[in-house]
Amino acid sequence: MSVLTIVAQSAEHAQGQRIWKEGAWYIAQCIEVDVVNQGKTKDGALANLREALELHFEEPRAPVLPEIRQLEVEVCARI
Repeated sequence: MSVLTIVAQSAEHAQGQRIWKEGAWYIAQCIEVDVVNQGKTKDGALANLREALELHFEEPRAPVLPEIRQLEVEVCARI
């Protein structure tokens, strides 16, 4: 297995990346934040890695909190 290490500039982060081939797929890994993706070509693997890095560094969205309501329930019990 041969490993090619490259350095790429993203908008805000400089990332060290490795790319190698496993079977029919190229695997691209960002070393600094351990994000990995794959593609059928080197360019495809790198494009997929860039997309994964964008998602990794994206601002987290506030979770949608469930609506909490009080309910009155009538209960009948047999003894």
